[in-house]
Amino acid sequence: MAYKIRVILNAKTDVIRDIAMEQSETLEDLHNAITNAFGFSGHEMASFYKADSEWNQGEEFPLFDMSEETSDDTVMMSEVLLKSILTKANEKLIYVYDFFNMWSFYVELIETDFDAVDFSLPSLVFSLGAIPKNAPDLVFEKDTKKSSKPIEDYDDLDDDDMDDDDLDDFDEYDDDIDAY
Repeated sequence: MAYKIRVILNAKTDVIRDIAMEQSETLEDLHNAITNAFGFSGHEMASFYKADSEWNQGEEFPLFDMSEETSDDTVMMSEVLLKSILTKANEKLIYVYDFFNMWSFYVELIETDFDAVDFSLPSLVFSLGAIPKNAPDLVFEKDTKKSSKPIEDYDDLDDDDMDDDDLDDFDEYDDDIDAY
């Protein structure tokens, strides 16, 4: 049996692809299947993000580790098996492809025991809608559920004990800047 995964472009029009994949494949394999299904080259940076039931973004799984320092904390797409992150139907991921254009997709496991006997996997099993030429504009909205207390006295934020006389120490750098 295989997974059936629905991938929906974050756009005003319906652009949907259903992909059948082995449960033992990785997020990188899913990345490759998505780029093929939507007609991308696959040469751009991409990341998956774990998402909750309301599509709130969680832990990132990048295609490549782009951090300046090597870290054991970063888990790459190639290290994550689908069956370890998508364990039951309706589990969700957010997929972002090409960070300059920000193609954003909702990814959801819709079937855990898809009968793929007639398909070689991975396989595109359903397609609806055409992908636009350009990535849809993303709208980032303020989370109204979280309220923060307004700052009433900005002087409270200044706790570095630096006064205007200390700024004179930086005057020597003004000459360097003026030279350019």
